[in-house]
Parts: sequence; C-alpha cells; structure tokens
Amino acid sequence: MIFRVLGPLEVTVQGTVDTPTAAKVRWTLALLLLRANHVVGRTSIITELWGENPPRSAVTTAQTYIYQLRKKYQDRLGAGELVETRLAGYLLKADEAQIDARVFERLSDQGHASLEAGHVERAARQLHEALALWRGPALADVPAGPVLAPHLTHLEETRTWTLRLRILADRRLGRHHDLIPELQFLAAAHPLDEWFHQQLMIALTETGRRADALQVYERIRVTLGAELGVHPSPGLCRLQHDVVTGDPWTPGPEADLDLVLPRSHAAA
Repeated sequence: MIFRVLGPLEVTVQGTVDTPTAAKVRWTLALLLLRANHVVGRTSIITELWGENPPRSAVTTAQTYIYQLRKKYQDRLGAGELVETRLAGYLLKADEAQIDARVFERLSDQGHASLEAGHVERAARQLHEALALWRGPALADVPAGPVLAPHLTHLEETRTWTLRLRILADRRLGRHHDLIPELQFLAAAHPLDEWFHQQLMIALTETGRRADALQVYERIRVTLGAELGVHPSPGLCRLQHDVVTGDPWTPGPEADLDLVLPRSHAAA
C-alpha cells in the first residue's frame, strides 16, 4: 500500500487507487497516517472529528470508522491489520517508504546534510526529489481540526524550508537563469519575504541584469515601509549597495539560510 498525503489524500493498493470515499472515514485515516506507528488516542480522534461538543455516540461512531477502514483493506493486505487497537487508542502500521510525507522528510534531511557537507549536486538532486512528491497543499481535500492542523502546518513549513534549501543548492551550482522565473513568482507571491527577494536579486545580478535587481530591491523596500513601517534588513541593504557599486557579492552572517529560516522548522 502507498499512502499519499502531500496533496489530496490518496491510497494505492497493488497499483490501484482505492481511497475511502466517506468523508469522516477519510478524515480518520488522515489523522492516523500523520501519526503512523504511534498510538492515536480515542479522545484525539473524537476531538478532531467533532470538536469540543461531540455527540453521545462519538465513541461508537469512531469505532465504526476504524472498522470500515479495516474491512476495506483487510482482504487486500493479507495477514495483519492496517489499524491495531491499543489500550489508549489506535495505531496505523506502515513502513516509512509507504507514506509520501515520511519519504519527503527523509529526503529533505538528507539534502540538508549533503548541502552542509559541501555535496551540492547530491543535495540539489535530493531536494528536487523531495519537492516533486508534493501534488498540492497537504491533505487538500480533508478538513483540518485542532489535532490535525498542527501536523499540516509542520509539513507546509518543512516544504518551505526545503524549497529554500533547494534554491540555495541550485544557486551554488550556477543555475541562475533557471532560477529567475521561479524566484520572480515566489517574490510576487510573498511580497514581504526578504529571502526570496534577496535570492532573486542575486540571480539577476549574476546574469548581468543589475538594473532589474535594483528594481526588485526598490519594490520590497517600498512594500516593507508601507505594510510594516520597517526598512530592509542589513543584509539586503548591503546586497543593494554591492549591486550599485558593482562589488562582488559575498553573503554575510545575516544572509545565512539557517538564520533566515531556522533549522527547527524541519524538526519533527
């Protein structure tokens, strides 16, 4: 079985897509998947599905959803159960390779380690592969209640962190021309994000487009002032100065990726 949560929920059994169609059965499965190989308490399931005011039948109804999951996949799994009953709740058993989110996190961590070790081509390959697993927002077709929402937030933050790592790896490989269209889109989509604007300025400068790079700086300078009442960071100001003077740009500590987006964003 293959479980995909990096986009709409999808379950593939022996090469055939066979995802539950009942809304709350899908919702229950999504919660169990994001806590795969860990016990999910009955209270957590009930809180996720019904909030703070569950119906009197909540426990029985939740048990029914678990039963439906077992019944749907039992014959196709052979020996063993997809979901085990434990004293405190339920545990979904799956290898990490069966869940795209776990594969993504592993590749992201490997890419980060490769980049830190100076293996830039390997890092770029691993990070590209990690991001290619995404098909849209995580669990795009499943509601997110109070238990599930933090897990989705973590996944999306890790996705952004991985994207920044991949951009940095591609930039170090000299892929400035290829990066410009993507960075233009990201800068427009995140008008207050200095890091994306910084990377766009660098890519434009490295391809001889200094005037365009200065326009990017001016745009975010105006936006930051109008929206937040602040000036660009020292690192961005220094980059603007270097572009104006034609000095070679070398990143200072304030431009370091681990300071712009802390490593903790990708922590489990």
